[in-house]
Amino acid sequence: MRALEERFECSERTACRWLDVDSTFLHRRSRRPPDEPLRSWLIEKASRHRRYGQRRLVVLARRDGFQDNHKRIERIYRAANLQVRKRVKRKLALGRGPLNERAKVPNERWSLDFVHDRLRSERRFRVLAVGDGCTRENLTLEADFAFSGERMSRVLDLIAELRGYPATIVLDNGPEMCSLAMLRWTRDRGVRLHHIAPGQPIQNAFIKSFIGRLRDECLNEHDFESLHDVRSILGDWRERYNHERPHKALGWRTPEEFARQFSTSPTTPNFHLSSVA
Repeated sequence: MRALEERFECSERTACRWLDVDSTFLHRRSRRPPDEPLRSWLIEKASRHRRYGQRRLVVLARRDGFQDNHKRIERIYRAANLQVRKRVKRKLALGRGPLNERAKVPNERWSLDFVHDRLRSERRFRVLAVGDGCTRENLTLEADFAFSGERMSRVLDLIAELRGYPATIVLDNGPEMCSLAMLRWTRDRGVRLHHIAPGQPIQNAFIKSFIGRLRDECLNEHDFESLHDVRSILGDWRERYNHERPHKALGWRTPEEFARQFSTSPTTPNFHLSSVA
């Protein structure tokens, strides 16, 4: 309407008639109170209580003297983008799902997982198993009552001191494997994590098969009295697995014999990691 007035030098009434607009509409003043006081209050409360939602803030607004309709409070709340965000479970996966190709050289891919058992006293313990997907070597069997992300990263560092770091580690979605400590470790070491899809253990078939052999040939054969007993027996079994036990997938050669064909492949050391506890 203002453009018509300027271009054709006509009156406001004439411009309104041409546009079929009621002139009283132009001079109407809103009686709605300003949003800024309520908006500032909502922002301050939401920043102090980050998990308070819109309904709880309406109750608090009533207590602080705001008598605005709940729909107005909700409108200002949404316009200020204060909605509580749903927490999403943290994932570290740089890859996910099945791996289609086999590892072709040592240290191209490690796989790790946990296996559980009990002492004679019924106290539960866990064993961290790490294996090389190419040579089928077992890199460590570390037993303890509990594992954190920091503990896992220290174990992996000790293995890497003797073999070097892998390109990829395949693992599941346990809390230790999705921890901030593992995120920092992979960032600092340049290692890629590949998490299997939830409920799909077949995507980490190598380590699952190894754990089946470990349980059948070692854990189920012994009645462990102490954690020291567990570590000693696991160390002996690991030595036999790497150097004496023929492996069908390797043409009935032992993992140590198969690893010899790689001129740059480091030999698998026989070491125990209980010192990182």
